[in-house]
Amino acid sequence: MSDTTLTERYVAAAMRTVPEAQRGDLATELRGSIDDQIDARVEAGEERADAERAVLTDLGDPDKLAAGYTGRPLHLIGPAYFLDWLRLIKLLLWIAVPAVAFALALAQALAGASFGELVGAVIGAAISVAVNVLFWVTLVFAIMERRGAKTSLGGWTLDDLPEPRQRGAGVGDVVGAFIGLLAAAAALMWDHFIGFVPGMDVSFFSESLWPVGVTYALLVLALDAILLIVVHAARRWTPALAIASALLTLALAVPALLLLVNGQLLNPEFFPTVLPEGGEDVQGIITVIIGFAIAGSAIWGIIDTFRKAFARPI
Repeated sequence: MSDTTLTERYVAAAMRTVPEAQRGDLATELRGSIDDQIDARVEAGEERADAERAVLTDLGDPDKLAAGYTGRPLHLIGPAYFLDWLRLIKLLLWIAVPAVAFALALAQALAGASFGELVGAVIGAAISVAVNVLFWVTLVFAIMERRGAKTSLGGWTLDDLPEPRQRGAGVGDVVGAFIGLLAAAAALMWDHFIGFVPGMDVSFFSESLWPVGVTYALLVLALDAILLIVVHAARRWTPALAIASALLTLALAVPALLLLVNGQLLNPEFFPTVLPEGGEDVQGIITVIIGFAIAGSAIWGIIDTFRKAFARPI
């Protein structure tokens, strides 16, 4: 059995994480405090061995005692940094994960990957990005806290108060919807009767869309604009209005995507005519980009309307 006393072992354990410059003074102070408490118990009638055990037990974990001496936090992210850490985590996750997922999905689609390969790659990348964001941001904040650094994010001020969220459709939204309807109608008619490429009598969209497909698309856009008038009058999105908006969005996006996938949305003669060399390759890239734009705008539009509909009133 070791001849080292429990007190010496306790002091040695407590000084392990104390900086070298402070270790001597703190060890002397701790040893003296322990001896004083043991002597007091012995004078009260306790055996020295029992008194030593009782004193050391009352002092508790030596590492916790050492953290108290040096002001070292015993948590990963403390309250002084937690809110800045949380805000930065949310911001980076909102930006990095969708951006990487979209870019990877676009790259996989352009590379000709199957749907299963595309979904698997996107999910794996999204999880990897999220884990890396959580790990590295947490590591940086943990180091900053232990070094006592100040965050560049600063403390909270009145300027940090968020603007009131838009819960309904403003006048600008309604006017924008009708301008978008007129612009879509004008663009489709210009494409059909004149063409976007001067000197080439070839339309960008498939001729088979006329007149049924074009009329259907403009009708859905008109209903969507009318729906915004209803939302503006109601002064907020309701669950029923959000469902109606989602159905209109799907009524336009789903047929458009099906036509695009089947090669019936864009005029198959447009790119070979405009770009005799490499036209088919450009057509493939443009088709993928348009597909992602349609799907992305539809998904975001549906999410945004439901978010507004179920937002808590102020």
